[in-house]
Amino acid sequence: MKPESMDKVFQALASTVRRDMLDIVRDKPGCSVSEVSRHFDVSRIAVMKHLAVLEQAGLLISEKKGRTRCLYFNTVPIQMIHDRWTSEFSALWAGKLTAFKYRLEEAS
Repeated sequence: MKPESMDKVFQALASTVRRDMLDIVRDKPGCSVSEVSRHFDVSRIAVMKHLAVLEQAGLLISEKKGRTRCLYFNTVPIQMIHDRWTSEFSALWAGKLTAFKYRLEEAS
């Protein structure tokens, strides 16, 4: 993942409102913009601007079905960021903790 793409993801997730929108879409895949709008006391235009930020970050996929835009949560960008910083470190520390556990068990 390019640094610019990661920046977009972090910027999109920096907003509580956008995180709440992702929660709504995650819990109800295929929901419409109108359904998301019902949860917020802002204009539909404001909701659409937030959704556009999420879509530009790759966190949201929208699909047009007739006059309705269906929304889906895309977890791939978050998983890629997670993998970037945790894979190496997780393997290293998991190995060390396992070795420590075995030493403690041998001492008992």
